[in-house]
Amino acid sequence: GWHILTGYGVSLIPAGRASIIAYLMPLFVAVFSVPVLGERMTWHKIAGLLLGIAGLAVLIGPDLIVVQQAPIGALCMVAAAFTWAIGTVLFKKFAWVSPVTAITGWQLLLAAFVIVPGALILEPVPDFAGLSQDVWIALLYLFALPMIFCQWAFLMVIRIFPAAVAAIGTLAVPVVGVYSSALVLGEPVGWAEFTALIMISAALFVVLVLPALAGRTGHHATRPSA
Repeated sequence: GWHILTGYGVSLIPAGRASIIAYLMPLFVAVFSVPVLGERMTWHKIAGLLLGIAGLAVLIGPDLIVVQQAPIGALCMVAAAFTWAIGTVLFKKFAWVSPVTAITGWQLLLAAFVIVPGALILEPVPDFAGLSQDVWIALLYLFALPMIFCQWAFLMVIRIFPAAVAAIGTLAVPVVGVYSSALVLGEPVGWAEFTALIMISAALFVVLVLPALAGRTGHHATRPSA
């Protein structure tokens, strides 16, 4: 769902904005993880989630007109976030015996049985001989890093951290997406992007750094004196 829906979504709306909408995923994970996983919504998670969503809202606000002009693209990205969130919560729910590397490989292989036939039915067969060197480099990058390594890394993070914390940690990705779109595609970057960067960085600090600092302080406070 994630790979197919983001592919269509990015083709219909600007790439940077598409990445922002897709990262509503942490909001869905935070909601689903409470009834499905029994995770507690601590104030760190709530504050981080609110900061992150506010940062995304700063960026999405000016693009409501884009959503109105290309609602299918926006809906594809929201649906992609929804499917990713469901997958994240389900992966955390079950006690997997196999290593994450094997699970990642099986995920990609099984997904190929759905995606490849769909591509052959819905899309024209690409002319591989006519692809430029830049396109081949982009394809190699996409397969090696985002689709394989990052999939493995994200599943590792889910296995280590609570699902909501792992999901909130991904809020840094749309910021990278926006600035990468500006660098590579020439999409504009202004005060909204800078404000969102600050708010999302604060969200990550509250969720990932503050609890560790509080735990360390509490450990020193309870250590018995010599």
